[in-house]
Amino acid sequence: MRQTILRNLQDIQSVLNRVIESEALQSTLGDVATRCIDALRGGNKILLAGNGGSAADAQHIAGELVSRFAFDRPGLPAVALTTDTSVLTAIGNDYGYAQLFARQVEALGQRGDVLIAYSTSGNSENIVRGLQVARERGLRTVGLTGAGSHRMDPFCDHLLAVPAELTPRIQEVHLMLGHMLCGLIEQAMFGAGRGG
Repeated sequence: MRQTILRNLQDIQSVLNRVIESEALQSTLGDVATRCIDALRGGNKILLAGNGGSAADAQHIAGELVSRFAFDRPGLPAVALTTDTSVLTAIGNDYGYAQLFARQVEALGQRGDVLIAYSTSGNSENIVRGLQVARERGLRTVGLTGAGSHRMDPFCDHLLAVPAELTPRIQEVHLMLGHMLCGLIEQAMFGAGRGG
């Protein structure tokens, strides 16, 4: 068991090393933070979407923005499109699961908002359709995924592709990137140098 734990830790370390070495990924994260800050300062909001563990990531980051991340400050408008069971089941029942996020972006998204969409495979149909509608409505789009090319890529203004293939490793880095994004937003808007 200890060998398995150590092997997993070494695998995580290897992925983190690739992230540390990726200037492109770090630069993209900075661009995403700037885009989110501009949107929030302009009176817009951040929408987040994902399936399964990625739904939990979307909800986690929305919670950090609406409540707080590293220090007390006013709440920021962020909505996880994964939380309203009545909406989710109505859309699933009436239109099908593939329309789950597209329908909500159509209803809630406004020009200048940011949609942050998580898909470890990069090919989830409901994520791809949500990004397409977001593009059509003038939202800025951010995709979080893993290594390789994906169906979601052409619909993302900014793509944070973790250099890993295993879903757990990708999701671990997605959470780390999400936390860094929250810290960058919070510091820029409410006091650089405070926490995070």
